Amino acid sequence: MPENLPDDPELLKQMLAKMQSRVGFLEEENVLLRQRLFGRKSEQAADPATPQLALFNEAESVVEPIDEAAEEEAVAPTQRRGKRKPLPADLPRIEIIHELPEHELTCACGCRKHAIGEEVSEQLEIVPMQIRVIKHVRKVYGCRACETAPVTADKPAQLIEKSMASPSVLAMLLTTKYVDGLPLYRFEKVLGRHGIDIPRQTLARWVIQCGEHLQPLLNLMRDPLLESRVIHCDETRVQVLKEQDREPSSQSWMWVQTGGPPDKPVILFDYSTSRAQEVPTRLLDGYRGYVMTDDYAGYNALGAQEGVERLGCWAHARRKFVEAQKVQPKGKTGRADIALNLINKLYGIERNLQAGNDGERKTGRHAHSLPVLAQLKSWMEKTQPQVTAQNALGKAISYLASNWNKLERYVEEGYLPIDNNAAERAIRPFVIGRKNWLFSPPKRCDGQRSTL
Repeated sequence: MPENLPDDPELLKQMLAKMQSRVGFLEEENVLLRQRLFGRKSEQAADPATPQLALFNEAESVVEPIDEAAEEEAVAPTQRRGKRKPLPADLPRIEIIHELPEHELTCACGCRKHAIGEEVSEQLEIVPMQIRVIKHVRKVYGCRACETAPVTADKPAQLIEKSMASPSVLAMLLTTKYVDGLPLYRFEKVLGRHGIDIPRQTLARWVIQCGEHLQPLLNLMRDPLLESRVIHCDETRVQVLKEQDREPSSQSWMWVQTGGPPDKPVILFDYSTSRAQEVPTRLLDGYRGYVMTDDYAGYNALGAQEGVERLGCWAHARRKFVEAQKVQPKGKTGRADIALNLINKLYGIERNLQAGNDGERKTGRHAHSLPVLAQLKSWMEKTQPQVTAQNALGKAISYLASNWNKLERYVEEGYLPIDNNAAERAIRPFVIGRKNWLFSPPKRCDGQRSTL
């Protein structure tokens, strides 16, 4: 027993209650920590396999289940698989005709068999990367009758003059790096397997030079972004080494904004050493419309500007209750399930209204979503005083209450999104690439950067 306990029973009771509350909080933190370390990152049911095993068991995890009885009795399968999608019609096709061998063309009756039909099946083929050299031969012309200076034939302008990189090489370099998340040192090895020796420093220089050429296009893309009715914003960490006056462990930030016309979405990334509110204010200077963000306070100054309306993300709110659900006693339904059930109803309504136009979606939200929102708000106001703010459920309800005014605003118009998933999808390729890059090199003297 600890020494120096108070003699007052009431004070002792209060100390015991605080200790029990603290123990409960630590137990929840332990469960969530174990879930983040060893559980699935998805909000679906947890898989007992660890992330490392899931990496190697990817094929087993996504393949359709096969009925063993159906394998033995192929004539009458007990399980029907989904219909295979046809291969794109615009792909080039090579036709291979299979005929019976000559000795099988004679029928048992002595007559010769002839073709009465055909069965056609298609198989996808991928030709490995082909590397070839484009040899530019510029003819030099001179006059034999006089001493006029020779004239050399021109060749088409190149994206990077006096470089061995053709436009196709640069396009593949940028695609593998920024779309597929492949670091330059791995692309260097890919080329090396084909006998091409190009150092990653050269690849990095090509990336930087491409960025300089693409800057006017990026400037033009910002115009339709700022004309959007809704802009999604998000930010993620990135580590940059050897920046001037900064520690190597310092965190930098990559900001993403997505918007534009529905048929031509615009996604722009901006690097900054700061996560301060001046960054989104600068990036969206002069914008008027709705901004969809998470709860980060760095967007408060942007939302306070005249003409800017801020929306809240229901996916983030839902995620809080998913964490609260994970620390509930197994097999028991708790308060987190009540909130999740109502939030899932809101998403179900959105799925049902997805095919409609903006007007139909607005009408449907007023008819179906508003009653669910009212029910969820009533539950929140009733439950919040009954839970402690320190545990997972209390944090989820506090997040919901503090962001309620922004969360319920999506029903104002049919074109407003319910969550910020568009920005999270846009930033995901960068996050995948960041796991491969590990870090980024410092800026050059001209201020440009290329992530290795």
